[in-house]
Amino acid sequence: MPVTDYKDYYNILGVSKTASEGEIKKTFRKLARQYHPDLNPGDSAAEARFKEINEAYEVLSDPDKRKKYDQFGQYWQQAGQPGVDMGNMDFDFGQYGSFDEFINELLGRFGGGFGGTGASSGFSGGMPGGFRYRTTSATPGGFGGFGDFAGGVPGPSADTESTLTLSFEEALKGTEKRLLIGGSETVNVRIPAGAKTGSRIRVRGKGQVNPLTQQRGDLYLKVTLKPHEFFSLEGDFLICDLPITPDEAVLGATVEVPTPTGLVKMKIPAGVKSGQSLRLRNKGWPKAKGGQGDQLVKLQIVPPKNLSAQEKECYEKLAQLRTYNPRSHMKAP
Repeated sequence: MPVTDYKDYYNILGVSKTASEGEIKKTFRKLARQYHPDLNPGDSAAEARFKEINEAYEVLSDPDKRKKYDQFGQYWQQAGQPGVDMGNMDFDFGQYGSFDEFINELLGRFGGGFGGTGASSGFSGGMPGGFRYRTTSATPGGFGGFGDFAGGVPGPSADTESTLTLSFEEALKGTEKRLLIGGSETVNVRIPAGAKTGSRIRVRGKGQVNPLTQQRGDLYLKVTLKPHEFFSLEGDFLICDLPITPDEAVLGATVEVPTPTGLVKMKIPAGVKSGQSLRLRNKGWPKAKGGQGDQLVKLQIVPPKNLSAQEKECYEKLAQLRTYNPRSHMKAP
């Protein structure tokens, strides 16, 4: 970590450097309850604090890690690595932006992680490459070695999440995307038909590496749909606005309506109102378990703007003959 990012784990937990294991454990439990994400929904500051607390406890609750941390400070993780003798180093660390830079140069390693997005990735979001850490609940006793904390203690998750933007057509029919992960790794992901904004697609084994288990987590793609010029989604319904003429509204008509599978004929009953919806069953958005949902057609009565002389004459005659008054119920107080 960069020198300026040094974290005082004792200060984070609010304990002294001579604190006992029991004192550290007790303090951690109190802070974990206070800043738990489930008790602070939507509070990013509490979530960040919770992660810091977890990180500090992971080190200070482990005797071996705590000993290395007390001896080597921010470089405790590098202590004992093959080829690194922390007791006999004589280097000018000022020339490095972080210890990682130094160790990479020393051992010829290059930092991994999930780097740039690339044009084909479709990723955006918090961390480089569009990824951010998620927090999941460990099984009781699974994190930190204490199972008596009610509900278990959430630990760091190696799962990552990113946003994947799809066109309406791609989501409707399903598609395959070739994504770039970490600037070097590519993966083909099959997007099933019927994905919606908010849908999450799991890609197994393509997340971060869990620092505790060294197992790689999963990548979750959160879908966002681009707006469509004609269709929209409202819950499980595919929605479209259909303009009709005044005479079609009054007399009724049979018109053609676009659907995901092509044009279909729909009967408009006489006397419909502007804004009224008609349902086309099984002509809507694909369902996750197969089949299609319904499409709702919202009618919009659109009067003509440019009338021919004959049309104008007919409308004037109609106005003279009309007996219906839609405002008859409206009376002054």
